[in-house]
Amino acid sequence: MLTELAIRNFAIIDALRVEFAPGLNILTGETGAGKSIIIGAVNLLLGDRASADMIRTGEDTATVEASFNLQGKDSIQALLQMWGIGNGEDLVVRRVISRSGKNRLYINGSVATLNMLSGLGEALLNVCGQHEHQVLLKEENHLDILDDYGNLLPLRMAYHAVFEELRALKEQQRRLEEQSRQKEDRQDFLRFQLAEIAEAGPHAGEDDRLREERTVLNNAQRLSELALTAHDLLYGADGAALERLKSVMDAAREIHRIDPKPVVSEEALSASYYQLEEAAFALRNYARGLVFDPVRIEAIDERLELLGRLKRKHGGNLEAVLAKKTAMEEELSRMLSLDEERKGVEEAMTVCLDQLEEKAEALTAARRAATAKLREAIEGEIHGLRMAGARFDVVLSQPAPAERGEGYLPRGRDEAVFFLSTNPGEDLKPLSRVASGGELSRIVLAMKKVLAGKGFSGTIVFDEVDSGIGGATAEIVGQKIREVAAHHQVLCITHLPQIACFADRHYRVNKQVKGDKTSTGVDLLSPEERLEEMARMLGGVDVTEATRGHAREMLQGAENNRSGRR
Repeated sequence: MLTELAIRNFAIIDALRVEFAPGLNILTGETGAGKSIIIGAVNLLLGDRASADMIRTGEDTATVEASFNLQGKDSIQALLQMWGIGNGEDLVVRRVISRSGKNRLYINGSVATLNMLSGLGEALLNVCGQHEHQVLLKEENHLDILDDYGNLLPLRMAYHAVFEELRALKEQQRRLEEQSRQKEDRQDFLRFQLAEIAEAGPHAGEDDRLREERTVLNNAQRLSELALTAHDLLYGADGAALERLKSVMDAAREIHRIDPKPVVSEEALSASYYQLEEAAFALRNYARGLVFDPVRIEAIDERLELLGRLKRKHGGNLEAVLAKKTAMEEELSRMLSLDEERKGVEEAMTVCLDQLEEKAEALTAARRAATAKLREAIEGEIHGLRMAGARFDVVLSQPAPAERGEGYLPRGRDEAVFFLSTNPGEDLKPLSRVASGGELSRIVLAMKKVLAGKGFSGTIVFDEVDSGIGGATAEIVGQKIREVAAHHQVLCITHLPQIACFADRHYRVNKQVKGDKTSTGVDLLSPEERLEEMARMLGGVDVTEATRGHAREMLQGAENNRSGRR
């Protein structure tokens, strides 16, 4: 339930704050007072696009804030808790529009997105105005309305899941058929690529090893000189390190012979000697093995060029080349079993199609049952809205399939169109070609009345529901709106006293000029003020005692009607 609405610097609204109550909240006021602006602000809370043009002249930002009581709305409370912004039974939505373009949205004080606001959707608010008329006139919406009324969403979701599965299988079949048509060319291409890689026979890291070998060969003479110099310093030259170390070892043995106390480890000296000797021999052998081989260098360059072509062709490095080889081998293997895969997909499609037909038939049967109930319910409501001779019907049809598996749509095999006859003896015709403005307003109200108990438990906003009606019809419309308000909080903007008299709370929207600026305000009317507003709505500018008497009678009649219903 909407408990409070606060608007600041929005269009001609300077600042207003309105508290709403359960039941029927009526808003009236002269033309141009700003009633439609309030509806525009409410629509922002449903996710409408915000524009800097909405900001009051001379201001930088505009704010729309609404407080809701979520008692009994477990699904919304669970969603808020999932987002981490749950706050018990209270919800506050605030939108800030800025001329800089940096608009902001907050839910319970936390920064939020329009997608999150859409997630709350019309479970909070449902604005029934000119947009609702357009929704009703568009035939593509009629099936959704029927399914909503019949509580058919679970059946429809079960059907849609199988529909999506069949669509995925069809796409897989199309892809396999395309592959089959291209199979020979693709196989030849894969075999050529694999043969090229196989002929080259690359190994992981081979290019790095070849570059290292080429560096060594190009520097063979320098490396040989370094190795032989090191060998001579250790072993070959006069006074080499090993010769000197041999003298050290002899001296250590003589010391030990004279003084048995350990001074230096003979074993350690001996181990060092043999390690250095091995190092000297290794350096000598390394130098002897170094040969400048231009033929080998040329072969390495040719091999690196071959590997480079493969790398450029298949991913930039040898690991990518080898991975591509594995992938092409697997693809070639799959192509060899393509016929078996196609057969498997066709078998799965047959099973899926059987399930789709079963679920489509169940959905159609449920829709036919819901159609009869909706027709009876709508006709009952519109007959009560002074359209006694009107007839309403929902016509279900199905496209004729060219072959099995065709004619299935995302919402089932059915198409639904609302038909209406407004006068006795006239044929039923599509609603979009029959209803006048006043008749359409009554059809919308009848729909809301019928659908009111079908899952929606939020606040209904009626705007322009009195379009094209008056007199006794308006009084009946007011009674119907009050009946809706017995189960839902209703906000209704009206120009008709026949509707306004049924209010549980009556608000007047007024426009004032302060200095050189115009502003809109909303006042909750006392019983005396309400009588004056009703009289104004009945008599215009000049309110007489007779007009007040008529207004008093209307209010008393509405109260008596309320008491009688109790």
